[in-house]
Amino acid sequence: MMLYPAMNKLTEYIPNRYMMVNVVARRARQIASEAEYNGEHLEEKPVTLAIHEVADGKFDANELAAGVRE
Repeated sequence: MMLYPAMNKLTEYIPNRYMMVNVVARRARQIASEAEYNGEHLEEKPVTLAIHEVADGKFDANELAAGVRE
């Protein structure tokens, strides 16, 4: 199965693949815990939702670099 959106779309916002994996994993855990806390049923997997958020430009590598140091 191919990644959708394509990797070149994702690397526009987060050029480092290692950082992208960490960002997507962290955001997916947040989405899953928020859904569980609110008793919501997710139509898609949390990882898929997180990948789409990256593709929509909700995360910027410069902002993330500052957050990683905390």
